[in-house]
Amino acid sequence: MKVNDGIRAREVRLIDSNGEQLGVKSKNDALDLAEQAELDLVLVAPNAKPPVCRIMDYGKYRFEQQKKEKEARKKQKTIEVKEVRLSPSIEEHDFNTKLKNARKFLSKGDKVKAAIRFRGRMITHSDIGKEVLDRMAKECEDIATIETKPKMEGRSMFLMLAPKPEKE
Repeated sequence: MKVNDGIRAREVRLIDSNGEQLGVKSKNDALDLAEQAELDLVLVAPNAKPPVCRIMDYGKYRFEQQKKEKEARKKQKTIEVKEVRLSPSIEEHDFNTKLKNARKFLSKGDKVKAAIRFRGRMITHSDIGKEVLDRMAKECEDIATIETKPKMEGRSMFLMLAPKPEKE
């Protein structure tokens, strides 16, 4: 934002510190009025004809803006992608352990990437791997939605699960 002497326009539409319109003034008149009020002349709408300036305490304004941005960052939720690795020949108990971890990640609001790595000749039986991923998706369907269906990439097959949005 341009302030005081940084403003290039010859004429500006002026708004005082109370928000009242003072009309179109020359830049020098506007600077004098701002100086008398011991405040700054700030360009708020540079593309208007003529540009709009406001008399305000610029330091205080910037401080308020920074405070608002900080609050917005606090409320922001970052979503991480957690990975759960499975194998096509996974046993029941191991599957349940991986499922429990995936459900825990989803309940915390993170996305889950279920991955199956095919080793050796297992790649010829990719249908078995797909069944394991489908089962994982079915077990988590009450708390998650399928973001991407199971797909092969090289020797791995992936499935992305995203947490269902909470109903308010």
